[in-house]
Amino acid sequence: MKTFEERKKEADAIIEKYLRKEDGPDKTLIEAMNYSVRAGGKRLRPILLQSFGLMYGAEEERIEPFMAAIEMIHTYSLVHDDLPAMDNDMLRRGQPTTHAKYGAGMATLAGDGLLSDAHDIMCEAMNKALLGKEDPSESIDDVISAIYATSFISHNSGVDGMVGGQSLDVETDKLGRDVTGEELTYIYSHKTSALIIGAMMAGAVLGGSELGDDLNLIGQAGNKIGYAFQIRDDILDIEGDEKVLGKETGQDERNGKSNFVTIHGIENSEEAVEAFTEDAKTDIANLRHVKDEEERLFVMDLFDRLTERNH
Repeated sequence: MKTFEERKKEADAIIEKYLRKEDGPDKTLIEAMNYSVRAGGKRLRPILLQSFGLMYGAEEERIEPFMAAIEMIHTYSLVHDDLPAMDNDMLRRGQPTTHAKYGAGMATLAGDGLLSDAHDIMCEAMNKALLGKEDPSESIDDVISAIYATSFISHNSGVDGMVGGQSLDVETDKLGRDVTGEELTYIYSHKTSALIIGAMMAGAVLGGSELGDDLNLIGQAGNKIGYAFQIRDDILDIEGDEKVLGKETGQDERNGKSNFVTIHGIENSEEAVEAFTEDAKTDIANLRHVKDEEERLFVMDLFDRLTERNH
């Protein structure tokens, strides 16, 4: 079984294949898009998509475009999240944010471009599935799974998912008040968990997982691990090392923004991370139709790694 570091290198290489060439009249825009993606990061969402695909027996070639697409969507969300109109962050992953390097206007367009390219890549994957066999009737399962994968990613990245969570986050900031526990749950389950859920479910359906019990459990696990991941981020915003994190700490405190730690305290937050992680692992252990047990173990180990991290 490959290590996380090997998976990350593989994901980087796959994503790179789908980046645009930096030429033409819109060269600066494409440079800004590629700069944003190449800034790095954990590549969590494409790795989860890949692992769930392999867990259910997907061919690696069919997974790759969706890996690139979901990372582009995640990257666009970070580019926009860093903008002056939102979090106004100047540093991400140890280097200037996209708007700090290219300006707010170009950064906005870079995010728009990445979102559009992500859907273009997924549509092309559907077209390829349709034309993949000499007999079109033999392609139907591949086409349907590609449609479902695209739907899971699109739904969870939009108003009913990530963007919806971001909107409430922005609105409560604008009102200048602390979020309630109910609002925080909504923000975390949408802004953070939703795209993780989309990655996991898209991978599984590309591997042939049918709609039903396993996908429901995968969705539950994604929500829980996303919540644990975000609480861990809140803890690191207070206790983390800026040099290790590659971004400024104490942002929420400086902005007068409440989070799970400010509401519940460090000790309770640590306990919540552990509880959500263990529950998510239990959901994965209870999946019934897994074809590759090593991939199941990889995912469970990855959950631990994500929620015990120092960056």
